[in-house]
Order: sequence, then C-alpha cells, then structure tokens
Amino acid sequence: MISWRSSTSSRWGSDALLLWGLRGTALVSTAVVVLIALFVARESFPLLHTVAPLRLLTDGSWNPLEGAYNLAPMLVGTLLVSAGAVLISAPLGIASAIFCHFYAPPLIARGYRVIIELLAGIPSVVYGLWGLVVIVPLLGQIRPLGTSVLAGSLILALMILPTMVVVADASFARVPREYLQAAASLGLSKWTTVRSVVIPAARRGLITGALLQTGRAVGETMAVLMVCGNVVQMPARLTDPVRTLTANIALEMAYAMGDHRAALFTSGLVLFLMIFAIVACAELVNRERSNA
Repeated sequence: MISWRSSTSSRWGSDALLLWGLRGTALVSTAVVVLIALFVARESFPLLHTVAPLRLLTDGSWNPLEGAYNLAPMLVGTLLVSAGAVLISAPLGIASAIFCHFYAPPLIARGYRVIIELLAGIPSVVYGLWGLVVIVPLLGQIRPLGTSVLAGSLILALMILPTMVVVADASFARVPREYLQAAASLGLSKWTTVRSVVIPAARRGLITGALLQTGRAVGETMAVLMVCGNVVQMPARLTDPVRTLTANIALEMAYAMGDHRAALFTSGLVLFLMIFAIVACAELVNRERSNA
C-alpha cells in the first residue's frame, strides 16, 4: 500500500520536473530569438559600420550596386499596407466576434469559428494567388495594373482577420458575468450592453489583438510580394504600387553580395525592431490589464 507521504512526494517530484522542463523550453526559445537577433545584427554591421544610419532614409534611391541604400520607400510601403490591413480587419474582427458571442445561435457560432480556424490555416501563397487573379484585376478597372497598396491591404486584412476574431472573442468571454447581470437589471438592451459595458471592459484585450494583427501584417512576405507591384517608390495614392521590406529581401537576397547583402540584412534588422516594438506595446497593455 502506497503511503500518503510517498504519493505526495511523487506528485511534488513530477511537478518540479515539469517546472524545470517548462523553464528549459522558455530558455531555449529565448536563446533562439537572441541568436537570430545577434546574427542579423552581425550581418548588418558591414554596412552600418561604413554608412551613416541617416543615409538609409535620405539616399536618393535604392540601388545598392551604386552605393544608394534608401529604405524609406519600402519602410513607408510596409507601414501603409500593414496599417490599411489593420484598419480594415480590426473593425470586421470585433464585429464578427460580437455577432458570434452575443447574437448568433450556438450552431451558427460554432460553424463560424470553424471557418475562422480554416482561414487561419490557409497558406499565405494561396491568399496571394487569389488576390492576384481576383482582387488585382478588379482594382485594375479603377487604375491600370491593379497591384497596389490597396490590393496588399485587402489581402492582408483577410489573412489577419482570424487573429482579431479569436482575440476579441476571448476578451469578450473574460468580461465578468456580474457586469452583464448588472446591465440586465438596469433594463439595458443587448446592443447597449455590448457598446457601453462589454467593449469598454474588453478594451485592452482588443488593443492587444490589434497589435498582434499589426505584427503579423508587418512580417508577411509572399502575399504582398504577389499583389503590391514591387515598385520602389513613395506612394502618392492607395492605388500606387509599392515594395515592402519583406518583399525586397525575398526578391534580392538570392543574388546579393557584399554591401548589397548587408543592406538586406539591415532591412531585416529594421523589421525585427518594428516587431519588437509592437510586442513590447502589447506586453505593456497586458501588464496594465493585469494591474487594473
């Protein structure tokens, strides 16, 4: 017969083993991220050692073979495409989560969640191909070519929509039931409750979802490469073609050498810093929510 003391010690031993395993996994993950950052920084150093960082935004053009390293058009293109995607998908995602959580019958809500999961699993190249044969020709009727900031934003909005829906749905589920019961006792309608009680209570979660969306949009490569036009220029209109930083790396890394290669790694370093800033903002929002 196993004594209570031996079973307790066995349980604590397994818990300690699990804890150390989780710590080891977290340490390995952190080490991988740090090593990637150090590698990108090291590969960028040959250019940053000889070229002033300000030149990366003020050079006349992007022509590394001629010593011109202007990343500003591609940085602006990345920001515009990502911001457009978030501005389209965040309201749609929140509205979808509201419908799914508060208005839809259980069967429809369950089916909608399955569809969202399927959207999240579709490869980005499939989205890019669909955008190239459907969205781009439609936009081409407005302005020739059709590959543009707007095309990239529309495709990215569809790609990052599942992130917003999932995060918003989880945020709504965490709203205390006492809030809903108090609203019902006051005789508030369902929409008034959602607008005045649920959304304010879930505000930080929704902001976190929007930031996660932004990080996914900034890092996307294949879809934007296929539908944005890949023209290195400052866009004047949403229908102008652009090249993003990720697309630039994918297009030119295969044949880049010397300072050209270092310039592409510098683009990667800029992307890394952008993602780091987004994640830091999301962490600050979560920290404020936990302290509230």
